[in-house]
Amino acid sequence: MPETYAGREPVTMRRHDRPWIADLETADHASDRQLTVTEAVDAVEQTYSGRFVDLVTPEQHGHPSSYLYEPVRTVARSVDIEDEGRCSCGGYVTRVAVD
Repeated sequence: MPETYAGREPVTMRRHDRPWIADLETADHASDRQLTVTEAVDAVEQTYSGRFVDLVTPEQHGHPSSYLYEPVRTVARSVDIEDEGRCSCGGYVTRVAVD
């Protein structure tokens, strides 16, 4: 397991062949923007073509367009990114559809 995960299991350990949600709002994510970005990119990579993943990110990092969209666009497949707004807990929801 990559050192990034520091002894904990990441939320993105398996491939997803249906729409799913990556909960990136844990205390670890809230205190570490790079961890949030790393696992968000991993979540997109673990999503099958023709499906989407909703990335739920902590409000502490601000709107995902300021730090997350560009890294997500670096995956090896075509993606569509949609701002789904804020969730009830204050974080942000970004839907990433994978082609």
